[in-house]
Amino acid sequence: MQSGKMRKARSGSRVASGGRHAGHLKGVAAPVVTELEVRAGVFRQPAMQTPVLVLNASYEPINICGARRALVLVLKGVARTEEEQGATLHAQSLQIAMPSVIRLLEYRRIPHQTRALSRKNILLRDRNMCQYCQIVLTAGELTLDHVLPRSRGGLSTWENLVACCHDCNRRKGNQLLHELNDMKLLREPRPFSLHTSRHIMRMIGSADAAWRKYLYFEAEPAA
Repeated sequence: MQSGKMRKARSGSRVASGGRHAGHLKGVAAPVVTELEVRAGVFRQPAMQTPVLVLNASYEPINICGARRALVLVLKGVARTEEEQGATLHAQSLQIAMPSVIRLLEYRRIPHQTRALSRKNILLRDRNMCQYCQIVLTAGELTLDHVLPRSRGGLSTWENLVACCHDCNRRKGNQLLHELNDMKLLREPRPFSLHTSRHIMRMIGSADAAWRKYLYFEAEPAA
């Protein structure tokens, strides 16, 4: 009768060989990616969550994804690496530079950019800043405020929800802003827009100089 250790070791060898028991990513022909995941000692989760800028085939910035997803797109031949992070992912049969910017090889028509109404997206739009006292806080330290309180007919919409710290939320309560003398909105809340999306890309990529030429358009120097 085989011991538990022997069965565990044999099971591990099937995974390392990229067999049918290996985990795979949704929508991806996984054997190559699974081999990378198992055999590469540097394939740690934080590194695979490093943000990567995604460009359309026209070089227009359209999204941000994690390095793991970017590698999958490159390995599938859907995208190519335009800028590298400087690190290299080593596997037994493959070496690949970690991307910082990737570009889709086929142009994708991007519909009018909107995002689902959610707490996360409201905080992104408002840049994690309380829209009353203008203090920047972590997501866990913020709540959402209905500018027109729900008790007075306010709806949960992009135009009526703002990021708000707990102190300001308690102080405002179910009152209207014109009923308060010491509270006003930093800016009128608006739906998520292309402008907001680009601004978030710039904030996330501010530490990566390779992103700048794709997100900032500087005038050509005079001759």
